[in-house]
Amino acid sequence: MAVINFGGVKESVVTRKEFTLARARKVLAKETLAIIGYGVQGPAQSLNLKENGFRVIIGQDPAFKRDWERALQDGWVPGKTLFDIPEAVRRGTIVQMLVSDAAQRSIWPVVKANLKKGDALYFSHGFSIVYKDQTKIVPPKNVDVILVAPKGSGTSVRRNFLSGAGINSSFAVGHDATGRARERCLAVGIGIGSGYLFPTTFEKEVHSDLTGERGVLMGALAGMMEAQYDVLRKNGHSPSEAFNETSEELTQSLIRLVDENGMDWMYKNCSATAQHGALKWRPIFKKANLPVFKKLYASVMKGIETREVLRDCGRKDYQKLLGAKLDGLGQSEMWRAGAAVRALRPREQAKARSGTAKGTGGRLSN
Repeated sequence: MAVINFGGVKESVVTRKEFTLARARKVLAKETLAIIGYGVQGPAQSLNLKENGFRVIIGQDPAFKRDWERALQDGWVPGKTLFDIPEAVRRGTIVQMLVSDAAQRSIWPVVKANLKKGDALYFSHGFSIVYKDQTKIVPPKNVDVILVAPKGSGTSVRRNFLSGAGINSSFAVGHDATGRARERCLAVGIGIGSGYLFPTTFEKEVHSDLTGERGVLMGALAGMMEAQYDVLRKNGHSPSEAFNETSEELTQSLIRLVDENGMDWMYKNCSATAQHGALKWRPIFKKANLPVFKKLYASVMKGIETREVLRDCGRKDYQKLLGAKLDGLGQSEMWRAGAAVRALRPREQAKARSGTAKGTGGRLSN
């Protein structure tokens, strides 16, 4: 493992230099990786593994026609590389649980019934194992239990793989029945295209992940954007101006500077007026948001967030309810204005002229 200084704290991480793709192929040479679920992470991880030279099969319930059809479109062949879930588990030696957390609880009895001694049970989220009192998922003692959690959506995992950038992932071993759990875990992590892997535990992964998604990564980001947009609109600014000052400049300029060299570097490459104002208001926003994040983390630790996920996402009408909420978000003035702004970007206009534009208002499929 490589020792890296992260802000003054030394951590051991696994890079592609220490654990090469060739080594990963050797470790998994006799393994069959069964990807269970072809919704969010399934397509990206399975295609990346396949293109990196691993033996991969898909386990997907044909009743979920959209995911089944997507698997067919991606080249998986029924009876050869595409099976129903019980058959895929029987054929696999590393069973990758990549259906939604709520669905994992539903399919667990059939997965457990078809696991074999020496198999590895793989997760990309600590949810089901950590909150086993809610999910009832308790793996048998004769299988490895491992985790690789990419720090990005399925779309990002695939895009970064195709571009050669890779994506960072955390890894953990929950149970080592074979003596090979760690090597199997790291080999799959390299196989899906991880840039580097950092150690965690199932508990730490789910606590940080649930906080991050509900916080800065998605929930807080969207909420703060909407708040600023509303204030600008109520004070007479046009939708175009409000959106550009709230989202477009962030996503097309500033966040890219942060990505390149950090927040301080972004500040240094902005105007003196922007620097001064940002440095003044940063601690004010931190003070205002700190109590909210403490409340959020406490809700995660108490199992409130997971209980609500299982309750709501397991409903038969959940997709209908979800669609209504997402349509409400997408059809709000702010994001309709965003669609118009995106359509005016030079590259989008070039696509439109060449006849390759796919629209500007749709959500990316993961």
